[in-house]
Amino acid sequence: MPMTLLPASAAAFAPRSPPNIVLNTKVDPWLTATLKRINRIKRPLNSVPQHYRCLTETLSSSAAIWTLCSIMLPKAPDSELRKDSNPLIEALFNYQLVHVEAYVVHVDMVSQNEVAFKLTPETIESLVEYHKDIYSADTSASTWNWSEKEVQLKKLQEDFVQAANKFVYRTNAIALEGLEEDGAGELLSGGSEEVKSAIMGLFLPLLPPPPRVVEPVAPAPLLPSSTGAENWWQPSQPQAAPMDSWRVVPSSPSTTSSMDSNPGMWANMSLGEMQLPSPAPSYSQPYTQAYSTASYTAPMYYSSPMSCAPIIPSLPLPSMLAQQCGSSTGFGGFGWDRYQEYTTQFATTM
Repeated sequence: MPMTLLPASAAAFAPRSPPNIVLNTKVDPWLTATLKRINRIKRPLNSVPQHYRCLTETLSSSAAIWTLCSIMLPKAPDSELRKDSNPLIEALFNYQLVHVEAYVVHVDMVSQNEVAFKLTPETIESLVEYHKDIYSADTSASTWNWSEKEVQLKKLQEDFVQAANKFVYRTNAIALEGLEEDGAGELLSGGSEEVKSAIMGLFLPLLPPPPRVVEPVAPAPLLPSSTGAENWWQPSQPQAAPMDSWRVVPSSPSTTSSMDSNPGMWANMSLGEMQLPSPAPSYSQPYTQAYSTASYTAPMYYSSPMSCAPIIPSLPLPSMLAQQCGSSTGFGGFGWDRYQEYTTQFATTM
């Protein structure tokens, strides 16, 4: 139904005044029959002004109070209601019937063909009292506490007072068929259910503030030395600078400790008597692969370097080996008979 301007008496907190009535140039027969039915004193209804005067006097009477609907409301908060095995006893002691009453403020039978009702002060007072004492207590108990809960609850009560005073029910003008003597009446054709739904729609819930949005913490970026997420728990190892494979002496004991403890070990060995692989296939290939003997290729002497061992800081170059080796050095001068010392020293270094 399109919205139209209502009289000043329909505004919030406005006192009651005679209704604003607009009739068509031709009165509907159902309205004439209704007015004749409710009038105790027979009066002529042969023209539009006569209908207007009769309807205005009837609806302006102090007894012209309409019962729009009846609502069953609890008498106390839910925590104070009486508990009984008999539902009839619970209904008698815990609930009350509130009659929603109103009076006519506007009748338009020309453009909108509608009638408007405004709640009586007594009905507004009953609804406001129920909202403040019972409904607010229940809705407050059903929500969690926050810092501004009481402030928001008070604002909810103030908004309900405004909404109850502004409430105007508008329906088709045919509702005047429910008019009774002294201007009172009831809604017909299911109008009471519409009013009940509209009244209960004024009871808004107490909404807590929305939860704070927690920003997700971005994961720490992986370092360049990381190998991936599957072995993130393993400590990263420093990457050795690339070098030519022929410059590396694989699987040899620590050069620093060996040369420091035996400075003359390479002095009598010539370069021709040494056989170095060029290039070395890998770090795991033993140094004496060319000299395969049963006694000197024991697994306890040669093994692949462990992944957690530190990289050898410096390795001797071929030129350094040439300066330390002599032509008179043989297998005996190389010190193979002392390989147990080197084995122990190499295991200690690892």
